[in-house]
Amino acid sequence: MKKITKRAISSLLLAALLAAGMGVYLYRLVVHGGEWASFYANDSVYSDGVLNRGTVLDRNGTLLAFAGDQVYGYAESAAVRTACLHVVGDVNGNIGTGALTAFRPQLIGYNLLTGTTGKGGDVKLTIDADLNVTAYNALAGRNGAVLVCNYRTGELLCMTSSISYDPNVGFNASDSAYEGVYINRAISASFVPGSVFKLVTLAAAIENIPDLYSQTFYCAGSVDVDGHTITCTAAHGTLTVEQALAHSCNCAFAQIALQLGGDVIRDYADAYGLTSSHSLNGIETAAGRVDDAGSDRENVAWEGIGQYNDLVVPYSLMRLVCAVANGGTVTEPTLLAGKSNGSERLMNAATANAISDMMSYNVEYNYGSSMFPGLQMHAKTGTAEFGDGTSHAWFAGFITNADAPYAFVVLVEHGGSGYATAAPIANTVLQKAVFG
Repeated sequence: MKKITKRAISSLLLAALLAAGMGVYLYRLVVHGGEWASFYANDSVYSDGVLNRGTVLDRNGTLLAFAGDQVYGYAESAAVRTACLHVVGDVNGNIGTGALTAFRPQLIGYNLLTGTTGKGGDVKLTIDADLNVTAYNALAGRNGAVLVCNYRTGELLCMTSSISYDPNVGFNASDSAYEGVYINRAISASFVPGSVFKLVTLAAAIENIPDLYSQTFYCAGSVDVDGHTITCTAAHGTLTVEQALAHSCNCAFAQIALQLGGDVIRDYADAYGLTSSHSLNGIETAAGRVDDAGSDRENVAWEGIGQYNDLVVPYSLMRLVCAVANGGTVTEPTLLAGKSNGSERLMNAATANAISDMMSYNVEYNYGSSMFPGLQMHAKTGTAEFGDGTSHAWFAGFITNADAPYAFVVLVEHGGSGYATAAPIANTVLQKAVFG
């Protein structure tokens, strides 16, 4: 009787282990089945390592890429193929953040019940191919990136990276102009931010310096910090904080940064996601960087200005300006049509509204609204000094036109002035987005 009991218990234990193992397998199948099915060793969906099924479309139904029956292809237009390459990807997977790699389970038509026996699926992106072409042409062969996002819905309308190439033609790998061509500069690279980072310092000041609005800051063209000179673009004289942002005054923001301290500035950069990697529909973006300046007051001053060792990813900056535009809440960007990625509160609503007002004043006072006809522009330029003596050109912000709630970031590597180089690109792209 004891033997029978022991055998029964052993059988029950074995059955329990088998059930637990089956449960783990089923769980992993549900969660990771698409990844398993889309692995390169699956000959039913790959031919010589190249995906052989699926279609990628833009938001308007424009064909961006397709595969089936051993036929692979891209958009009919060479301009679309080039401007959309980094968001679509290449069939060989060299651009790992492109749709052809990132959305393989959807492209192969994987189904939990039928596996990969279907004909492949459509992936419809939120990107407007024509807007990407406009942005790429506006970059005019210069390395850089352009992003446009609907800050209410999170839809990414434009994401283009330069330099690119026509995947039907290829490129000369020995040509130094194509260095880093597989990198999507919008999401996978970080750059010195310069004065666009002053939005972070400004937010920290609003929330941590009680008498900020009653203070004035003096700019004589430079300011001495412990025997080191912080230079500015001009002698701005006595400024309020609103005027300091409008003039992008380094002297004023150096004084503000020193009142805050480096720890506070870094904490705000961290809280706003500028030093983090983000997931864009499963695509991991690069992370930025704001180093500990320690007790070196000169470095703290430069850090608050957006120099020192500061690095920012264009995508992360776009999330920040989306939050400012949306009352402090960022609707997480999405590349997949009909796919919501939720939302997150990045900053206090009152802080966001104050920054929004100052960004509007900045445009009206510093650039003039005539530079952006028909656009209700809130923005900040950046001219970020690089180690080789050149500067990256930035322009970041949003418009509040009723039917066009769009945030944007423009970066031109070694492009010089944000005002002279990046701002006209933003205007060109937004004119197309709003008025066609």
